[in-house]
Amino acid sequence: MKILIVQYQGFLNSQGGTEKMATFFANTFSQKGHDVAIVTQDPVEGKSVFPLDPEVRLINLYKGKDDCIVLRKIYNYKGKNPLSWIRYKIQKKIDKAHNKRLMAAQGVRTMDELQIHNLKVRSKNWPSFFAAEKPDIIISMAISTLLEITYQGPLAYPIINTVHGRPDYDYSDILWYRSPQDMDLLKKSYSYLTGIQVLFESYEAYLPDTFTGICKVIPNPIPQYEDGQLAKLDQDKDRYQLIHVGSLINAGKQQELAMECFAALKDKYPNWDLIFIGEGPDELYLKERSAALGLENRVFFKGYTAKPEEELRKADVFIFPSKYEGFGLALGEAMSIGLPSIGLASCSGVNELIQHQKTGFLAHDKNEFVNYLDQLMADKDLRIQMGREAHQYVQAFDKTMVAHKWEEYIHEIHKMHNLQN
Repeated sequence: MKILIVQYQGFLNSQGGTEKMATFFANTFSQKGHDVAIVTQDPVEGKSVFPLDPEVRLINLYKGKDDCIVLRKIYNYKGKNPLSWIRYKIQKKIDKAHNKRLMAAQGVRTMDELQIHNLKVRSKNWPSFFAAEKPDIIISMAISTLLEITYQGPLAYPIINTVHGRPDYDYSDILWYRSPQDMDLLKKSYSYLTGIQVLFESYEAYLPDTFTGICKVIPNPIPQYEDGQLAKLDQDKDRYQLIHVGSLINAGKQQELAMECFAALKDKYPNWDLIFIGEGPDELYLKERSAALGLENRVFFKGYTAKPEEELRKADVFIFPSKYEGFGLALGEAMSIGLPSIGLASCSGVNELIQHQKTGFLAHDKNEFVNYLDQLMADKDLRIQMGREAHQYVQAFDKTMVAHKWEEYIHEIHKMHNLQN
């Protein structure tokens, strides 16, 4: 089969979870003998950060300036440093004025008008491309991708959309503001789908009523490690580590909560440190908060690493206080490497992977989070037991099993499409 994996932008030069999964799909299908391409419309030059099978084509439809209006991101500084506050305040005014000029130049007055303008521009390239390729299956890597490729109208090819979070996060305003126009457009795009993949059975309940295709539960693959590759939780150490892996975006990942909980226990456990692996726009703010909490020389920001498993092996507890997740790839890898974990009971994805009091703890509030963290930091035997359980639990998410489910699914979708047409 000819399979097109589409991520409308953000694939090139990016090391995020969506890009990792797009690469996994491409390599898996290519190795099974399919003709596979990853297709994007990225307004940059670059390559895949994750290794691609030699037979996989990487196609960028972007051909230079396309009349899209690309606004500068507005950053709201949340720290208390007066000099930083002034600097970010000035930059915010400059960026807002710049954005206003860009919109005025194209006669665009509102964000809804901006959305339609950009969709009209960016959606033009897709119909002729698909007609030339004649794919057997299109796999959309996000609902925003689906919206763009179907904006000119329904396609003659079966489309599967992959969902990386709880489905209602993609089309509602439950997490952040979306205009009624945006939500209506997104919900309508589901009607063009032949199939949709969700990560957990519980997520099926959150699909919109505009979707009438075949839903399949297929989890993300989690890297598997042999016993000799696991974290050495039984070793006595001069210093022990709590570790967090994720983008430094405090609104979603809530690294500030991790620091506050650690600060409540720092004097009781003077030989423990908190390690952050990752980059993001809130790095400065989090560093300032770390200093304000008296955590100098106890909290370390190590930035991005291509081999997070090496950092995870040095750690003793994985701390993951996200507000929301889809699956939690970093959490899954930490569990596979044998770390006990602590997260929030209200967090989607996290509350599916962590088995409370078996592979880690799920806290209902900050006080519980501190209490459970205290238990893990105090008891090496508990860490070893939970880490062992975590390692065994995620063996069910082996990539071979996931690849087999996906192979079955694309054949099911292809067969159904042919019967209907």
